[in-house]
Amino acid sequence: MHIFNTKETLQQHLKSCLKKNESIGFVPTMGALHIGHISLVSQSFKENSYTVVSIFVNPTQFNNEEDLINYPRTLDIDVALLKAHFNSNIVVFAPSPENLYNRKIVSMNFNFGIIEHQMEGKYRPGHFNGVGTVLTHLFNAVKPTRAYFGEKDFQQLQIVKKLVDLKNFNIEIIGCEIFREINGLAYSSRNQRLSNTAKKTASIIFQTLKNCKEMFGTKNALEVTDYVTSIFKKKEAFTLEYFEIADTLNLETVTKINPKKKYRAFIAVFIEEVRLIDNIALN
Repeated sequence: MHIFNTKETLQQHLKSCLKKNESIGFVPTMGALHIGHISLVSQSFKENSYTVVSIFVNPTQFNNEEDLINYPRTLDIDVALLKAHFNSNIVVFAPSPENLYNRKIVSMNFNFGIIEHQMEGKYRPGHFNGVGTVLTHLFNAVKPTRAYFGEKDFQQLQIVKKLVDLKNFNIEIIGCEIFREINGLAYSSRNQRLSNTAKKTASIIFQTLKNCKEMFGTKNALEVTDYVTSIFKKKEAFTLEYFEIADTLNLETVTKINPKKKYRAFIAVFIEEVRLIDNIALN
């Protein structure tokens, strides 16, 4: 395993070892790695000659300064976890913000269309500009053949696909299934900030989404939304930020169901001041 802290040394290494027709898989992360990340790396490892895992807490995608400060930073533990699962052809890229951003740590502005104004875009102003900015820098540094993203951040996955089109990156974007803890809680680096009690209690998030999936088709979208709202009103430990049923293509919130379209349910809640998101395919 090789670890690089600058774009220059990373690019020199990849140039020296990459042979003709060999591919690079890329898994961008903000660290605090868990089994969900390992699943992405595993898929990349199977499908590419080399895999690069970036570990970088991106300052431009946090609209809440306290959230940025509290975000877990566990580089040594992350590297040890990768070493435990993979013994070759894995490269870790852990740059400083100054190196990655060329000393100008500011967001670019993008026009991602309607999808950037839904859900996460609505509640986290500037977030997707930050995502687009850091991925532009990372894609330029790594120059991957394929990049892997989890479907837990489904809206972000759609943003990344749009970014590739806008920037004409020759990169295949691959969405991977959500990995969950035994109780159904979606794996997230933020879970590390939860107490054991909160982790157990948070199983209600996925259980509620599964109930929504069962209701979908027999109840209309507004009835399902009212059901979710009523569930979390009864749970004092939680604050429901949003629940929406959206068209998977443009992520517009829907009230009337078209049987020819695909829909997902999206949720964001706070527990112990930790923000958790999840989603589920409804049809």
